[in-house]
Amino acid sequence: MGKINIEKQDSVKMYKIRKTLDELTEKSGHGTELISVYIPKGKQLHEIISTLREEQGTADNIKSDFTRGHVVDSLGKVVQRLKLYKKTPERGLVVFCGALPPEGGGPLGSEVVTIYEIDPPKDLKQYLYRCDDHFHVDILKDMLKDDNLIGFIAIDAKDCGWGLLHGDKIEVLAQTGSGVAGKHRQGGQSAKRFQKLREMELTYFYNRVAETSREYFIDIYPVKGLVISGPGPTKEDFINGNYLEYRLQNMIISTIDSSYAGSEGIREAFAKSADILSNFRMVEEKKLVEDLFRHINSHSGLGVYGLRDIIEFLQNNVVDTLIITDNTNLHRVEGKCKRCQNIQEEIIERRDVIPKKTQFSSNPCPSCKAMEVEVSERDIVDYLALIAAKTGSKIEVISGAAEYGSMLASLGKVGAILRYNPGHAKK
Repeated sequence: MGKINIEKQDSVKMYKIRKTLDELTEKSGHGTELISVYIPKGKQLHEIISTLREEQGTADNIKSDFTRGHVVDSLGKVVQRLKLYKKTPERGLVVFCGALPPEGGGPLGSEVVTIYEIDPPKDLKQYLYRCDDHFHVDILKDMLKDDNLIGFIAIDAKDCGWGLLHGDKIEVLAQTGSGVAGKHRQGGQSAKRFQKLREMELTYFYNRVAETSREYFIDIYPVKGLVISGPGPTKEDFINGNYLEYRLQNMIISTIDSSYAGSEGIREAFAKSADILSNFRMVEEKKLVEDLFRHINSHSGLGVYGLRDIIEFLQNNVVDTLIITDNTNLHRVEGKCKRCQNIQEEIIERRDVIPKKTQFSSNPCPSCKAMEVEVSERDIVDYLALIAAKTGSKIEVISGAAEYGSMLASLGKVGAILRYNPGHAKK
């Protein structure tokens, strides 16, 4: 038994990949003209470039001038981009490219060839080239699924519950009663006979638990570790009796003394397993949000919320850790005057981005009145990460759908733990 090692993922990187894939999923081409290229780890780039050049030659046979032009241009852009790499990145590389309509839509012929490069979150082992009416993102989406599954069994002589910890969610799978008689015998039975019958019932119960555990944690959800909890000695009797299938027996990472079995026992065991599962993402998120709320509730001055205040603290190098949910859906729109360098900015929801960009670009600069305002927009997490990179602050993107993301939502979906109390610094 011991601590399970789980590879820590960069939450900002994972967020960016998910956002890009969500965006690409919504894209579609007028014909089979959107290119997806998966380059596995260790694959020679010159081989990929040669293959793509051959595809360019084949594309000359496409009957539609419109589609042919888009495919040839897209393949050319991918080839030119790959030439910038000296070798295949450590985990591989994924490139998507195609002629896409401008933001907000546009008539046929207004498409712009756009390229996306993604560093896969895990080692890429599969080569794929597709030219289709949509981007092939399923392989990358599968990589984003958390395969660090931890099984929970909460057992006593009366009940048993099964649970699963995956990514940002603890899920109760099932619970069952044992059917085992209590320790006090009924009248008319000898103590020895009663004890023997009870031991037989317990053995039958343990075998049922073992069979259900095998179905859940090997056949359906291949777990990497198993935590067994419960009150009293039942859990030890179950483990020491070797009822579990040998693969699960070898996966036991901890036994936990708890007050409950069944579904309540699953939740209690998770709450008590923070040290064992400290590298697990949901446990990390739990600790981050609990630390933030502890600082806020203790009035230490180290816990803050409110996006505008946090951005100011971040720019002034006061933020140690910024925590934001992945469903914030905010963007920063900037209008910068080319003549006087005056900057207008607003942080708004995604649906309001295009109208706001139109407003900035179609109106004169409020400072010098010139009609030379250059407009740009950036996802709020990207914007905050850009500032944080300059100040050495950490950013953690947590799941807005999980319990602790919902807690952060009550503060506006963003909070920060500061390096020091800025109120004390002013005194």
